[in-house]
Amino acid sequence: MFNVPRHLHFLGICGTAMGAVAAALRERGFTVTGSDENIYPPMSTFLEEKGIVLKEGYRAENLPENAELIVVGNAIRRGNPEVEAVLNRKLYYLSLPETLKEFFLRGRHNLVVTGTHGKTTTTSLLAWILESAGLAPGYMIGGIPNNLKQGACLRDSKYFVIEGDEYDTAFFDKRSKFVHYLPELVIVNNIEFDHADIFNSIDEIKTSFRRMLNIVPGNGMVLLNADDPQCIDTARSCPAPIVEVGFSPNAANIIRDASYGADGSAFRLFDTRFTIPLIGEFNVRNAAMAVSAARFYGVGLEEIREAVASFRGVRRRQEVRGEVRGITIIDDFGHHPTAIRETLRGLRYQYGKGRIWAVFEPRTNTTRRSVFQKELATALAFADGAILAKVAKLEQIPEQERLNPEKVVEAIRGGGRDAYYEPDVQGIISRLKPLVHENDVIVVFSNGGFDGIHARLLKEMA
Repeated sequence: MFNVPRHLHFLGICGTAMGAVAAALRERGFTVTGSDENIYPPMSTFLEEKGIVLKEGYRAENLPENAELIVVGNAIRRGNPEVEAVLNRKLYYLSLPETLKEFFLRGRHNLVVTGTHGKTTTTSLLAWILESAGLAPGYMIGGIPNNLKQGACLRDSKYFVIEGDEYDTAFFDKRSKFVHYLPELVIVNNIEFDHADIFNSIDEIKTSFRRMLNIVPGNGMVLLNADDPQCIDTARSCPAPIVEVGFSPNAANIIRDASYGADGSAFRLFDTRFTIPLIGEFNVRNAAMAVSAARFYGVGLEEIREAVASFRGVRRRQEVRGEVRGITIIDDFGHHPTAIRETLRGLRYQYGKGRIWAVFEPRTNTTRRSVFQKELATALAFADGAILAKVAKLEQIPEQERLNPEKVVEAIRGGGRDAYYEPDVQGIISRLKPLVHENDVIVVFSNGGFDGIHARLLKEMA
C-alpha cells in the first residue's frame, strides 16, 4: 500500500458519500478537514460532531499546510481555487473512489452491484441479507435503506457491499467509478443508455462495463441478467466465472413462479419460495440477484428467505409520503424511461382501485436532453394521466439538444391519455386538485427536492 497520509482534506466534503468517508476516516484516527460551497445541516452538524473542521467556500488558503492527501469530489472542476492550488503546489490528490479503494476495499471481499436500474435497491437488500446473517458487512449505498437507517457503514469487516456507479470518477479520471472497487463479486442488473452528458452511445457504456468485468478475479463471480441482450453481449469475453440469473430457461439460476400483489411480490429460486414486500418484476429481479450473491458467500437459504421477507425498501423508491382525501402521494427517484415505466406497472398491482397520476421533473443530465423524447412519452403513458414540469437548468443544455416537455405531453395525449405541461409546482397542484379523487395515486418522479412538492401536495390538496 502507498505511504499512509495522516491528514486528509476533502474538496466537496458535504456530499453524502464524501461526508461518510470523511467521518469514517476521522473515526480511525486520521486528521480530516474539508471545504464545500454549501455547508448546512444535517451533514455539517454530523461532520463537526466528529471533530472535522469545515471551511465554507473554496479558497486556496483553505488547504492546510500539513495536509498530505487531498480527496477531490466528483462535482469539483478545474477553475476551483483549491483545485488550482493543489495542482500548482503539486500536492498528492485522489478521487473518492480511489480513496475508498486504498483505505477500505483492499484485502476484502467486495460485492459490487452495477446496472442502469435497481442498483440502490439491490445493494440495500444484499447488505441487509448479510447483516441479518451476522456477517456484519461494510457498505456504501446511494440511498437510505429503511432496514439499515444509513447509506454508509465503513466498519472493519471481511465483506464490503457497494453500489457500483458507471458515472465518471473525477475531472481528472473519466473512467467509471466502479473500476476502482476491486470487485470479487459483480452483479450486472441491466445495461441501457444513460448519462448522456458523458457517454455518446450504448457501446461506450458497454466498454466501461467490460473494463470492470475484466478485473473480476478467477475465484470471483459475475451474476448477469440472463434476459438482457446487452448484458449478455457485454460479458461475452469476461474472464471470470459467470452465472446468469433471470426468467430465461437458459439461465443457471432461473426465477420461477413469480407473482405480484398489493402487498408485494413472490418468486421461487433454488427451490425456495421468497416473498418481498416490494412490487413489480424489476424488484423480483433485484431480489433474485441479491439472493444469488448471498448464496455465493454461503448464507443459508432460510436466513436469506427471512431477510428478504423483512426488507422494507429504500427511501425515495416508491416511498409513500402520505395520504390526503384518500389520495396517496408517492415519492420515487425514477428518471430513466424504463424505471418510470416499471414503477408505474408495479403500482398497478398495489393500487388497482384508482387512477395513477405521474408527475415528472426532467432534472438529470440525460432527461433534460431530447435523447429520450419519445421514450418518456411512452413510459409516462403507463399512468392514467401525466404532468411534466419545466426542465431544470435548461440554460445549461445546448438549444438543439433540449428536451421539449410540451411535445412529450402532445405525444401522450395522442395515445389517448390525459397529459399537461405545468412549469412550476403551484401550477401542478392547481391542475391536479380538481382531477384526482379518492383511491387515486399521485407518484412524483424526481431525483431532487422538486420545490417541496410532496409536502405541498399533502397540505394543499386537503
